[in-house]
Amino acid sequence: MQHFLRDRSGNFGLMFAVLLVPVVGAAGLALDYSNASAVNTQVQGAADAAAVAAISESSDGVQTALAMSGDGEIAIGKSDSVTFFKAQLENETGFTVDSIEAKVVKKNGILYSVISYVVSVPTTLSRVLGQDNIKVAGSATVEYQTEVYRDFYLLLDNTPSMGVGATPVDVATMVANTSDKCAFACHIVKDGVEDLGSYYNLAKSLGVTTRINVVAQAAAALMDTAKESRKSPSQYRMGVYTFGEKAEDTKLLEVVAPTADLTNAKSKAGGVELMSIPEQGYDNDQQTDFDRALKQIGEKMGVAGAGLTASSPEKILFFVSDGVGDSYKPADCTKNTTSGGRCQEPIDVTYCKALKDDGFKIAVLYTTYLPLPTNNWYNSWIAPFQSEIPVLMEECASPGWFFEVSPTEGISHAMTTLFKKIINTPLLTG
Repeated sequence: MQHFLRDRSGNFGLMFAVLLVPVVGAAGLALDYSNASAVNTQVQGAADAAAVAAISESSDGVQTALAMSGDGEIAIGKSDSVTFFKAQLENETGFTVDSIEAKVVKKNGILYSVISYVVSVPTTLSRVLGQDNIKVAGSATVEYQTEVYRDFYLLLDNTPSMGVGATPVDVATMVANTSDKCAFACHIVKDGVEDLGSYYNLAKSLGVTTRINVVAQAAAALMDTAKESRKSPSQYRMGVYTFGEKAEDTKLLEVVAPTADLTNAKSKAGGVELMSIPEQGYDNDQQTDFDRALKQIGEKMGVAGAGLTASSPEKILFFVSDGVGDSYKPADCTKNTTSGGRCQEPIDVTYCKALKDDGFKIAVLYTTYLPLPTNNWYNSWIAPFQSEIPVLMEECASPGWFFEVSPTEGISHAMTTLFKKIINTPLLTG
């Protein structure tokens, strides 16, 4: 026996035999836990999607919640969440679902969707250590703000360029009936006296609809949409602003301050007129100062809120324009200036970014700037950057809140569509 104990010739074989099980088990654990992690990622994705689906805009859970006068659990939402979760994993193998817990509840105007799970993932090499499966668990939580309070500041471009015909037919009619083939219905008012011979009145007599006419009508119709959509009288407030009443005093004009009286706001919005000028070519036509308007509207909007209460509403700029600035800007114009410092450029998004950085949101309705091939000034100064106009207008907007409407489409429909997209955006949290 003593000789056997002193013998070291089979030492490696003995050690290998002794260590084989733990080595294989350790390797197996690493492999099996890696597989379990991958499974958990997959199942977590299903849970996230199920939590969102249970309170999506068109779901039965949301519709039930909106009809409730108070707080409480929503059974149909819970059922939908579980059903959606199972459906996503129906054809998956390599694990079993041990338990699913779901809840959809409304509390203080917020709809909460919560789902949690436990799944078992079978092991392979870890079985040598006596571990037949690995359990993984997770959860997903989503919130839907059923009543978000929002103040809308409608900034309507009413500068002379918005006197262009609303459709190609309107443009052609103006060109055919003006000696200088002008497509713009200039609104001339001098010393408070309307020039009845101006192209603005000519357009009216010809039955031509101008772009500003359509925008004003659309803004008025939007008030009805807002009134029908709100869940309480104070949920949405509307304010209406233009670039000014007359070219001699161009500044942000408050047509109506933000108000929950949407009937009054509708009346004021529908009465918005094209900015007047005292004479053709007044002030070198520099009346479209986007930079100034955006800075001044930011001052009007004050402080952006979270939208959870009427006293802290979200502040949303609803900007409607054809996207071409025309102002005195000799130093930092993004395009070429004339010798007099006149700057015609697509919108400078620097000022949009400043508003968004301050927490404001921007919805942009771009009324397509119509090419005017018979206009020499257009051909020289606007045509070179025509393709950039919609690109920069979209960049000005908050993500997903841009809409371009062509002359053959309905501006009112487009404005309503964009508004509904905004108010139906849920507040989601991970």
